[in-house]
Amino acid sequence: MSRKKLWFLVGGVAVLLIAGLSIASMKDKGLAVQVAKVGRENLQSKVSANGKIQAVTKADISANVMGQVTRLAVKEGDRVTKGQFLMEIDPRSAKANTEAMQANLQATQSDLISATANLAQARADFDRAKTNRDAGIISAADFERAKTAFETAQATRETVRRRAEQAKATLSQSQVGLRNSTITAPMDGVVTARRIELGETAVPGIQNSAGTVLVTVSDMSKVEAEMEVDEASIPTVKLAQKAQVRIDAYPNQTFDGEVTEVGGSPMLKLSANEAIKFKVKVWIKNPPLTIKPGLSAQADIFTGNRDQVLAIPIQSLVTREIKLKTGEVLKPGAPRDEEGVWLFEGNGKTKFLPVKTGLLGDLNVEVLDGLKGGETVITGPFRILRDLKGGEQVREDKGKKKEEKKS
Repeated sequence: MSRKKLWFLVGGVAVLLIAGLSIASMKDKGLAVQVAKVGRENLQSKVSANGKIQAVTKADISANVMGQVTRLAVKEGDRVTKGQFLMEIDPRSAKANTEAMQANLQATQSDLISATANLAQARADFDRAKTNRDAGIISAADFERAKTAFETAQATRETVRRRAEQAKATLSQSQVGLRNSTITAPMDGVVTARRIELGETAVPGIQNSAGTVLVTVSDMSKVEAEMEVDEASIPTVKLAQKAQVRIDAYPNQTFDGEVTEVGGSPMLKLSANEAIKFKVKVWIKNPPLTIKPGLSAQADIFTGNRDQVLAIPIQSLVTREIKLKTGEVLKPGAPRDEEGVWLFEGNGKTKFLPVKTGLLGDLNVEVLDGLKGGETVITGPFRILRDLKGGEQVREDKGKKKEEKKS
C-alpha cells in the first residue's frame, strides 16, 4: 500500500472516531433521570392499620356486693357454659340480712292480720251504732265514738298493710343481694381474664365509679381486630369493605375480614403530639381455634379498585405552586398548588404537565385527566424532580435501568 493511501485511511478512521466521540458526548449531556411509560393497569387501593384482637361478644363481670371471695372455681383459659358457677363472695352477711328481713316480714304480716280483725270489729260496731242511732236508742256521742273507732281502725290497717308491702320489697332486695353473692357465667365462652384471687375483697361500683372487674368471659368463636386508622385515611373506609388481617402470633398467615364498624369520633389521645386516629373494627371470618384476645394484628382494608386505568408511578407525581400569568390574581379559596408530572420529551427537554389523579394504589396512582397514555414521565431521582423548572436538558439513566432489570 502506498504512503498516500495509508494516510487517507488513517485520516478516515480519525474522523469517524471524532464523530463517534462527539455523538457520545452529546448523549451524555443533561441530567441523568429515571423515566417510565404511561400505560394502563389494574389498581387496588387499601388502608393499612395496626390494632389488637378481641372477641366480638364479651362480658366483664363485676361485683354487685362487697365481700371476700370465699370460693373460686375457674382460672384463665377455662371454657365455661352459661349458668356455670364461677365464684362466691362471702354470703354470711347477705344471708343474715335476708333472714332478718324474712322475720320482719312475718311480724308485719301478723300485725296486718290483727289490724284486719280489728277493722272488721270496728266496722260491725259502727254499723250497729248507726242502726241504733237511727232508732234513737243511743246518743250522738256514742255514735261518734263508734265512727271514730272505725275510721282509726281503717287508718291503722292501711298503715300496717303498707309496712307489710315495704317489708316484702326489702326482703326481695336482700334476696337479690344474697343471689349476687354467687356469680355464674352469663354465656358460653372462655375465661379470658381473672383479676381476683381467693381471699381478696370484691368491691362493687358506686356512682361515677366502676366496680372491680372480677372475670371476663369471651365468646372466641367470633373475633374481630380493633384497628386504629389515621385521620387522612378514615374518609375512604366504609362498612362491609373486605380486608386481610395478619396476626403476629401466626406468621406467614393471612385471614379474611370485613369492616363491621367505623368510628364516628376520634379516639382519645394520650398526649398532645399523638396523631388523630379513629377506631375501625374488622370481623375475622376464619380465626384459628387457638386465637386469644390482645394479640397484635395488622389489617389491609381494601377501599376501592379499578381495572385497566391510566396510571403513573407515585414517585413521578409532584406538587408545585400554581404560576399565575401577568396581571392574573388568584381567586379567594382557590388552590395555590397543583399536581402534575414532568414529561421527558423527544428533544430531551423537561416539560411540566398538570394532571388530575384518582385511585391510589400501592405503587401507582390513577390519572383521570391530563395524560392520554404512551407519554414518558420522569420518576426520579427526587432531588432532581424537586428542583426542575422546565426546559432542562435531561437524559435517561441507563445504568439505573440495568440495575432494576438485574434486581
